[in-house]
Amino acid sequence: SGNFYKIYAGDYLRTSDDVENLVVAVNHGRPVYIRDVATVKHEVSERSQYLNYFTGPALAEGKASTYGAQAITVAISKKSGSNGVTVANDILAALEIQQGLVIPDNVHLEVTRNYGQSAQEKVNNLLFKLVVATLIVTVLVWFALGLRPAIVVTMVIPVVILMTVFAAYLMGFSIDRVSLFALIFSIGILVDDAIVVVENIYRRWLIKGEMDTDTAVDAVREVGNPTIIATFAVVAALMPMAFVSGLMGPYMAPIPALGSVAMMISLFAAFAFTSWLTMRLKPSMKTLVKIEEKEHKSNERIDAFFRKILPAMLDKKILGYAFLIGLIATFFAVCLMFYTTSVTVKMLPYDNKSEFTIVLDMPEGTSLTTTSNISWEMVDALQKIPEVTALQTYAGAAKPFDFNGMVRHYYLRSKPWQSEIHVMLLHKNDRERSSHLIAEEARALLLPISDSYKARMTVAEMPPGPPVMQSVVAEIYGPDAATRRQVANDFTKIFDSIDGLADVDNYMTEPYQAWSFKINNIKASLKGISTQTIITNLQMAMGGYVVSDIRVGSALEPTNIIIQAPLALRSQPLGLADLPIPSVMGKTVPLGELGQFIKIIEDQPIYHKDLRPVEYVVADAVGRLGAPIYPMFTVEDKLKEYKSPDGLSISGTFTGAPVDISKSSFEWGGEWTITYETFRDMGIAFAVALIVIYMLVVGMFSNFILPLVIMAPIPLTLLGIIPGHWVFNAQFTATSMIGFIALAGIIVRNSILLVDFAVQEMKEGVDVTEAMLLACKARTRPIMITAFALMGGASVILSDPIFQGMAISLMFGVFVSTLLTLLVIPLGCVSAKKSMEEVAAER
Repeated sequence: SGNFYKIYAGDYLRTSDDVENLVVAVNHGRPVYIRDVATVKHEVSERSQYLNYFTGPALAEGKASTYGAQAITVAISKKSGSNGVTVANDILAALEIQQGLVIPDNVHLEVTRNYGQSAQEKVNNLLFKLVVATLIVTVLVWFALGLRPAIVVTMVIPVVILMTVFAAYLMGFSIDRVSLFALIFSIGILVDDAIVVVENIYRRWLIKGEMDTDTAVDAVREVGNPTIIATFAVVAALMPMAFVSGLMGPYMAPIPALGSVAMMISLFAAFAFTSWLTMRLKPSMKTLVKIEEKEHKSNERIDAFFRKILPAMLDKKILGYAFLIGLIATFFAVCLMFYTTSVTVKMLPYDNKSEFTIVLDMPEGTSLTTTSNISWEMVDALQKIPEVTALQTYAGAAKPFDFNGMVRHYYLRSKPWQSEIHVMLLHKNDRERSSHLIAEEARALLLPISDSYKARMTVAEMPPGPPVMQSVVAEIYGPDAATRRQVANDFTKIFDSIDGLADVDNYMTEPYQAWSFKINNIKASLKGISTQTIITNLQMAMGGYVVSDIRVGSALEPTNIIIQAPLALRSQPLGLADLPIPSVMGKTVPLGELGQFIKIIEDQPIYHKDLRPVEYVVADAVGRLGAPIYPMFTVEDKLKEYKSPDGLSISGTFTGAPVDISKSSFEWGGEWTITYETFRDMGIAFAVALIVIYMLVVGMFSNFILPLVIMAPIPLTLLGIIPGHWVFNAQFTATSMIGFIALAGIIVRNSILLVDFAVQEMKEGVDVTEAMLLACKARTRPIMITAFALMGGASVILSDPIFQGMAISLMFGVFVSTLLTLLVIPLGCVSAKKSMEEVAAER
């Protein structure tokens, strides 16, 4: 006919009746249907996991309470580069539209995690703090210099911030928590250049008695070089921190990057924008005279103070040496606070989140139902905590994993004896206790339950920074598997005996039994039955074999057809001995004739790290000494009396794997590794910063001795930083270290301003002692203004648990070191009189 046709035969299986009516054999000329040899049911598959939802005592008013409702969790991740807040809001809006249409009215939706909302709250909060920091600096400058200078300085801030945000866009940084903290941190230091320029213009106008442009230009020139070098010194202190390796590098990168950009932009703004705006908003000479009269009284008091203190220390050497010895003794006494644990050290402090997770491991081989029942028992205990709003249990399945779960491989948890409980809390503004304190109470409530069932439990809090396997990790190496596992078991007992460790566990499995069918290959071959045929029929009998599928109605996914023996038969493997196995000869042979069921001990998992076999023992550091290093030292003390199975005394390595793994040894990992790498790299960054700052100051003064005097106050910042942490009962963290390093550049700025002014006076013929007294008189006020500006800007982040350490370092460090700088620098410069005279002669 000239046409092409496709011919279709048969149809999809669509119902259970279609399956029942399938012919599987012919017996004496009559067809044998599936319904004749099996029962066909269209029903829910046997449970392999349980997910239940519970409301807590802090359930919001108007919401219906529920206990153990069956649930399904849907996790949605945003694409890279998209706005998490917008994505989250769009998802919630789409769900609202579908409620009652696609989603039935009797199906309730609960949002158990919304990182878009939390990100929006953090950004809004930090933007508010950004405004507050700006207002604090504005008010401070207003009181110190007057309204018009305050307006000038304040107008610089948004200009610099906006240009820095544009630079962040060019560098690929998003506006997140850390980048906003970088901007807030920058506010306190980016106004320094503007304050110095405005203050010096006003000072020169008063000296001349005329507010002309030439004097303003010369005033900017006068402080130009020291301001440029001082700004470069701050940048030199910040930039090396951008090269910190490991996970903490990208996490903290916005602080040095955006801080440095802000400083460079503020330098340009101080010379170009601030000086021009000062001319446009200059006060009347009458107003300036009033300001000068007020400033004169202040300067006279400052001058009287320094003329009383400094000459006495210079003339009476015993006073000078007493001051020096007292300063050194105080420095070492303050540093001893680390040794006595008056101030503890930690990578990052505990955050205050609205969730945490209970990770439960029952003894291997525990049934799914038992695991679920124990999870419910734990839920009952957790509902005694008043801040809990809701809980979800995941038995035999992993909850949608977060960054912490990704690193700890929680997404692999699918065994019947594994469970997770997701605990949701009130918003941090609606509760008095931090999530860490609540998690500690949860641990105390649940520990008796887990111990009674010989289970292992971990309270997994959301980490404040890069996550780790657990805070304390011992990686056990040894000559063979038996030795490694014995050492790991011994370490587990040692960890259990230490008060500062909780949630102790190891990655080994407890011995548990499994059934194995041992095939007699000779008999199977004689009967014409392959090993694969036996395995396939066993899979079909036990329910793990998908034969085909059916298309039910308009369902998007097909429904699998599974063959399986009745549960009563499957629960007793020995009863499968009569299972007929077909042979190639057309006959069937009972399974029992082809082999036998035997009980075996399940194999242990085998772990490798860098191709080396290893065992892991893990725990979380708890209590006041929450950093891992403290319980690690306690473990090391206990190991002095320990002998490994191969007869060795072992001690852990802290900075890398043991060289010789043919004998028992171990390496400390976990949070300690990130702590060591971060503080090591920050220490290197600090050393590089000191070298660069030294080179800058040498280049400015063309002298090798004077820069050492100028940099002498840098370690004095610790006299404020360490006691400041003790006052606030705060831990010295990585952010504290960032504040300390940043202060190196900030303090050098003050020193440069003092020394440069003194050199200019010496150039006019003034002796070094008088020059330093005049420098203190003229520069103390702008130095103190900039110091208080930094303290005011940093004060707004004092309440943040993560960046509190940085705020303390900046506030206490700059305050104490500024006061000491005004004494140490004059004394040091007079002692280095020859160098000062050489520099003055070359100017």
